[in-house]
Formats: sequence, C-alpha cells, structure tokens
Amino acid sequence: MDKIEIKKIGLSELEQLQLIGRQTFLETFAEVNTEENMQKYLDESFAVDKLTAELTTPDSEFYFASLNNRVIGYLKVNFGQAQTELKDPKGLELERIYVLKEFHRKHVGQILYETAFGIAKRIDADYLWLGVWEENHRAISFYKKNCFVEFDKHIFKLGNDEQTDIMMRLKLDNH
Repeated sequence: MDKIEIKKIGLSELEQLQLIGRQTFLETFAEVNTEENMQKYLDESFAVDKLTAELTTPDSEFYFASLNNRVIGYLKVNFGQAQTELKDPKGLELERIYVLKEFHRKHVGQILYETAFGIAKRIDADYLWLGVWEENHRAISFYKKNCFVEFDKHIFKLGNDEQTDIMMRLKLDNH
C-alpha cells in the first residue's frame, strides 16, 4: 500500500468533507438505524452552514487521510470551548475518526488516531477523550486497544433516536 498522507483542511475542502463525512457515516451506521433517522442526522450534521461553522471554529481542526490523492478518511478534534461536553482546557476531544469501509483493517484509523495523539502532546493536553456509541463494538475495541478507558456515558441523538455513547479517556501522562 502506498503512503497515506495526513493534511489539515480548511473551508476550501468543505465539499470534500461533506462527501467523505456522509459516506463514512452511512457505511458505519445505516444498517443498524432507520433510514429516516439517518437522513435527518446527515441533513443536519453535514449541512453546508454547519460544516462552515465547524471549519471556521478556531478550537476545532479537521484532517484528511488521503491515498493517491483520494480522501479515504478524516479526523476532527476539538480544544477548549469547542469540545462538545467537558470543555476542559487540559483535554482534547477526539470527536470523529471515520474511514471508508474498503480501507478498514489498513491502519488508516490508527494513523488518524496517532495524528490526534500528536496534537494532544503538542498542546500539552493531559488527556484525550471521546464518545462512542455503545453498539459500535469495532470502535470500542479500537479505542481499548489504544488504552482508552470508560469514564462515563451520555446521550447522542441520531435523528429522533436517543442512543447511549460510552465516554472514554486516555490519560497522557503515562504515554
């Protein structure tokens, strides 16, 4: 496999972010959610105005993983007040890691995770944290393999469906 390139993105990549975001979310969750709830979530979460706001928030960053100039996954991290819940200046939220299904098991998620880990070290964060759907066993296994531990739960709304996310944290002082 050729080298996967990681690149920080901005507003000029909004359309590509919208495409990769919608596709990877559909691939990950369409089989286990209603079409109506999926469509509502996709319409709201990947709307141009919402992505524009996210891309222009100073405390959020997006990165693409590309292979041979094709975007195959992406990462979103949040600092400080941009974090969805904890808003701790010593924490870094890993909000999204998504990879096209055809590239699962090719270490793309690991490379994106290592990018987030590097950002956390660079900003001198004490920990990385995230929320992951309790039914997403593949992702939970991935985060546990990377030494994340459960610390709480919260509700994530997918369309009209309230789902439970497991909140996980990785303390950086021992890594």
